[in-house]
Amino acid sequence: MSVSRCKTPQGRPVSTLRGKHPLQGAMHPTTMRVAVLSSGGKDSAAAWWWAMCRGWSVEALVTVVITDDDSPMFQIPSTHLVERQAKMAGLPWIEVRTVGQTPHDLAALEHAFGSLDVDGFVSGALRSDYQKSRLERMAERLGMRSWTPLWHQSGHDHLKGMIDHGFEIMMTGVSAEGLTEKWLGHVLTPESFAELASLANTHRFHVEGEGGEYETLVIGGPHLEDRLMVDGTVHWDGVRGHYEIH
Repeated sequence: MSVSRCKTPQGRPVSTLRGKHPLQGAMHPTTMRVAVLSSGGKDSAAAWWWAMCRGWSVEALVTVVITDDDSPMFQIPSTHLVERQAKMAGLPWIEVRTVGQTPHDLAALEHAFGSLDVDGFVSGALRSDYQKSRLERMAERLGMRSWTPLWHQSGHDHLKGMIDHGFEIMMTGVSAEGLTEKWLGHVLTPESFAELASLANTHRFHVEGEGGEYETLVIGGPHLEDRLMVDGTVHWDGVRGHYEIH
């Protein structure tokens, strides 16, 4: 995607990306070389676009692929599809396979970032101090910088802004009261987002899914030149479920 397609106020990809650019006010702004820590979901997509809209050079997408059933820090569903997103963007994809235990996961991720010739990495951390603090300490050990442009933004405005700016956000996993199997494989629209926001208010869950209420896959958007064509099967146990993409 060319930077000229970032047609938003002050180059911000979504309305909630407030605050100064790290180099704002510099006499000679530097083009940063960054990697994007990407799960394929909405938050890492927004962080990716944020970097592109600043004219930074995105050198690679890095994905932690969990081989076990759980992880306190990283998304599990559909992460293998980041490879297809990377191909669409003409970027290298670095797969970091690990077991879902934070010390092992971070050690493997640190090794991957350390192998790259970049100034730092961008991630979609929104509210998790657990995630943000560990990424920042990793960056410090590597002599890099860690950027989290979504940090503490309004979840409602963040998600609504992405939909309004053309991000196609598919729900691939749900595990919150009020979210049924009908949401699995659904691509959010302004109308369904309003319904999601109402359910979040009624059932008291995070509308942006920050508490693990649901997982997402971005199949299209302004950061991509094409659209992922996917098909899948709904798996539902009566309480939670996931959309298995073929």
